[in-house]
Amino acid sequence: MSASSPTRWLFGDHLGPHFLDADDQPVLLVESRRAFVRRRFHRQKAHLVLSAIRHRAAELGERCDFRQVGGYAEALDGRASGGPLSVCHPTTRAALAFVRARPEVQVLPARGFATGMDEFAAWTEGRGARRLLMEDHYRAARRRLDVLMDGDEPAGGRWNFDEENREPPPKRPGRRATAGTPHTLGVPEPWWPEEDEIDEQVRADLDRWARDGDVAFIGRDGPRRFAATRAEALRVLDRFVAERLPFFGRYEDAMLADDAWMAHSLLSAPLNLGLLDPIEVVQRIEQAYRDGAVSIAAAEGAVRQIIGWRDYVWHLYWHLGADYPAGNALRARRALPDWFAELDADAVQARCLSGVLADLRDHGWVHHIPRLMVLGNWALQRGWRPDEVTDWFHRAFVDGYEWVMVANVVGMSQFADGGRITTKPYAAGGAYINRMSDYCGPCRYRPTVRVGEDACPFTAGYWNFLHRHRADLEGNHRMVQAVRGLDRLADLEPLLDQERRRGSAAP
Repeated sequence: MSASSPTRWLFGDHLGPHFLDADDQPVLLVESRRAFVRRRFHRQKAHLVLSAIRHRAAELGERCDFRQVGGYAEALDGRASGGPLSVCHPTTRAALAFVRARPEVQVLPARGFATGMDEFAAWTEGRGARRLLMEDHYRAARRRLDVLMDGDEPAGGRWNFDEENREPPPKRPGRRATAGTPHTLGVPEPWWPEEDEIDEQVRADLDRWARDGDVAFIGRDGPRRFAATRAEALRVLDRFVAERLPFFGRYEDAMLADDAWMAHSLLSAPLNLGLLDPIEVVQRIEQAYRDGAVSIAAAEGAVRQIIGWRDYVWHLYWHLGADYPAGNALRARRALPDWFAELDADAVQARCLSGVLADLRDHGWVHHIPRLMVLGNWALQRGWRPDEVTDWFHRAFVDGYEWVMVANVVGMSQFADGGRITTKPYAAGGAYINRMSDYCGPCRYRPTVRVGEDACPFTAGYWNFLHRHRADLEGNHRMVQAVRGLDRLADLEPLLDQERRRGSAAP
């Protein structure tokens, strides 16, 4: 490496080796406390981010200029050398504006994604007036990267095996249906990291900051469950591919009250910290399929999440523009109630919502179906402000970042963009949750009941949502049958009165 090569500034989500150009490149790494002062993050998210940054600084040793400061400007202004810096394209608009305003900083193309910004731009230009469908982006990425391809054709003869990856969870065997026996998917657990002295110091610092009133958190502290180093991330990847991936596809959309992890990879957090490169992950998954260790449905489902949806929402964050996060096509005006914002699972009687909030409170993570069909579905039905919902998802999840949540929440979960990236709102009643989980059996509410003391709040909320937005949705070809169903409800008026009285109270 040339002696004149600039120091590489690593943001806290640029922590893998692929963000450096050489093994001896000097590094600037900044731990900024200001982010935790401005917003109330989940306690375990704050721990994970600080642990990952500090572990990386320790790994880099003397070639790392590690600064623990109030903000980025303080770190840059205080550099002794004052020499040039290079940085890979940041993941937020605010960070990009900041680095572009510093004349000593050279901004490099983004890393950590399978599709480059120029490649995505070329794809969008080639679409013409056609919608920017994720499935089309995904297929283009598969072809370009030669992932799960047999020549010019997709492996297994189909691009998408989603229909095979929607199975409900297995039923509890009758002989095991004893009190206190957890009902799980029965797959090997994820690989769990062991905390070390760096984690001990992180926990002590967070405790002190909270005592001093400098910062405040939501959620509970707990053992660090997510990888904070590249070595740990590779162990998680190894366990997932070898022992959990075979079960992933078919139960990808299922939920179990006693099994927060199911067969999911737990790779989203280390991927979003930059500890893994998505290309290496999908290559490992493809190799498992080529070796005959996993089905094409399992492999394709995992690959679609990584180089399909993950890359898609990253590029949409930039493509859709700075005004997109403020979208509110359904005119949702209600503020998030305290019980939801504070993860107060004990205030909730609906077993699915209480269970998902408890998992999020205790771990800082639930998988994509509880996010979309329980948490997001509830917010959509109640008409909560999409900007507040987006911010909450960002702060409450260990893998939540601004770029992750904008399209996921504004566009997909809350349909606040009016259908720019999805064709219908992801609203559903208790029947869906009953089919795809084991939450409903012991619940005090009945998924088939709309009105009365036993009425499922998701079922009642679904019909109330359709009534409230009938004019918005009756022209949507995917919602026609659902909207027409309102005309068959003999108890619509009592239902609407019931939901008016419920308001934003915990169900």
